[in-house]
Amino acid sequence: MASDKQSGSPGGLYARRIGTPMTDDEVNGFWLFGFGVLLGLAGVALFFLTESATTARGIGYALAALAPPFVMLGAVIRFPLRRAGTYLGYLGTAVSVLGVVWFVNIFPDGWFTASGDPAVIAVYGLGLGLIGLAGTVVPLVTDPVREDYERMQSEAAAAAAEREETSAELEATREELAATESELKATESELAAATEELSEASSALDAVRAETAALRESKARFELFEDAAGKPRWRLRHRNGNVIATAGQGYSSRGKAQKGLHSVRRNALGAGLLRIETPVAEAEAVADDDGAEPADAADPDVAVPSDDEEIASKATFELFEDAGGEWRWRLRHDNGNVISDSGEGYASKSNAKRALGRVREHVAAADYLRVDPTAFEVFRDAGGEWRWRLIHENGNVLADSGEGYSSRSKARQGLDSVRSNAADAALEADGEEDGKEGDGGTPNATFELYEDAAEEYRWRLRHRNGNIIADSGEGYASESGARDAIDRVREYAPGADVLEVGTAAFEIYEDAGGEWRWRLRHRNGNIVADSGQGYASRSNAVEGVTSVKRNAPGAAAETVEAGQ
Repeated sequence: MASDKQSGSPGGLYARRIGTPMTDDEVNGFWLFGFGVLLGLAGVALFFLTESATTARGIGYALAALAPPFVMLGAVIRFPLRRAGTYLGYLGTAVSVLGVVWFVNIFPDGWFTASGDPAVIAVYGLGLGLIGLAGTVVPLVTDPVREDYERMQSEAAAAAAEREETSAELEATREELAATESELKATESELAAATEELSEASSALDAVRAETAALRESKARFELFEDAAGKPRWRLRHRNGNVIATAGQGYSSRGKAQKGLHSVRRNALGAGLLRIETPVAEAEAVADDDGAEPADAADPDVAVPSDDEEIASKATFELFEDAGGEWRWRLRHDNGNVISDSGEGYASKSNAKRALGRVREHVAAADYLRVDPTAFEVFRDAGGEWRWRLIHENGNVLADSGEGYSSRSKARQGLDSVRSNAADAALEADGEEDGKEGDGGTPNATFELYEDAAEEYRWRLRHRNGNIIADSGEGYASESGARDAIDRVREYAPGADVLEVGTAAFEIYEDAGGEWRWRLRHRNGNIVADSGQGYASRSNAVEGVTSVKRNAPGAAAETVEAGQ
């Protein structure tokens, strides 16, 4: 029969919530039943989270298939069975588990989708049959075990009496603990006196800390950047925009620049003053270093103003209706300069207000993207699909995915395929080939140059499996222009970085007229703000970004008449 429960053994959670079990197998059966239910739920969940004909989907099937044997075994061993019936139930479960393991090893390649594998199904079914025999036939053909239950009940009564004796001993122990507690209270009064003395010392220490904090309070932040020679530097910029200190020299790595920055933090407070005459030429060289970009607001090693620090804005958002009847916004500084605008018109005033709100929300914490000279950008289009494009630092799109992907990871896989195959891809145009070959003598992908219905020249990059993994995204007026575009993709795609964009990011680029501009791009690819004007140098565009990040979050909004 099922194993007897030992007298005096605790029933655990089962005894507290359900009742005193008569056998150990009664408790084990309960937990096996619950375990089987969990396996089934896990299998169903994994089924919906995986793709068909994959190893992960096979594991989902396996978990679901394991649920019936464990549920049946849990129900069977809770019966008052002889030992043979219990062993038969465990044997049937082991056989079913063997069938499931066999299935996982052959799925999906060795599994017949229509009919399955008869051998695997037979082993699994045999296990279920054995469990069923243990729960139905065995109790009918074996002797009853009622007498054993009566003996177990008497043992349970003895165990209850023993628990009562133990309870009396615990009560005596509680009394002893109460006496000890009174002694501890006397000791606690002594500790209270000592704590009072420590509190006085702590007050004195807080006063010292307050003085130190006052000395360290700053209205500036450190910025890490790369200079024109590509060397990391640091500078200390006041929140009014002025640079009040720089590294003075480049470092071989960003880590060493950070160490230099931290050294200044540690040693500047309380340092003495030593006047050193500096040649004029050296001072002018330092002044000419305008840097490459502002600090990344998400960098933990760069000091930025805290959320509760009040930063007064010196600009105002203006909402106005243009001559075409569309609503726009612009950010005007108190000195009268327009430092940002919407870049596009909106059909209603409410839409323009929402766009303005998005700028306020994203501008302060927006990262800074450096495209040098090209980079891949992954974004989500208006239809909710993921796409990628290869952009140049001048803002031109050199290539795009041509199709949407269902997830960001799949778009990234398509991007990686282009990055690894573009350089060696052959070129086919009107039957001619340029002779490029892949590592194995045959190119893994081929550029196809063709003329579309509008008589413009386009290209597409086709993998040898037949899939189009990239295209030009636009037409070219001449065949030579399309060929030049293919050469640029071959040159830039293999080494282009993938831009990691948070919610939004600033891009600085040189337009067709040779002026520098910036734009704030949301991760879905939409431009939510731009500079509205060109700058003579990259550094001036950087200063424009800094001004917008400083003034936009707290700027008030007002509606102005058209033409103002």
